[in-house]
Amino acid sequence: MSDEEVLESEEEIPEEDIVEDRIYVVPLGKAWVSPRKKRAPKAIRVLRAFISRHMKTDSIIIDEAINEKIWDRGIEKPPRKIRVRAIKNREGVVTLRLAEGK
Repeated sequence: MSDEEVLESEEEIPEEDIVEDRIYVVPLGKAWVSPRKKRAPKAIRVLRAFISRHMKTDSIIIDEAINEKIWDRGIEKPPRKIRVRAIKNREGVVTLRLAEGK
């Protein structure tokens, strides 16, 4: 990953554009019902569905760090839960980032 990509992913959204800012612990246990070779993609779909249901929008942008965290142990062993920060802007687009801390 180049320096430009790192700067783009760490860019902060101006505070006047933020409508909602929440931290969620998203349970990804439903992904473990799937066959072993389909668990990580299923975990991404479960994450999108959870955020769509709680933030009331279908426009979701998942940060690269969350994707890497889910795929960190491979396709067969995604995490059971993940802590994310959901930021909703005026247009209704939700941006997901990893929450600081654990």
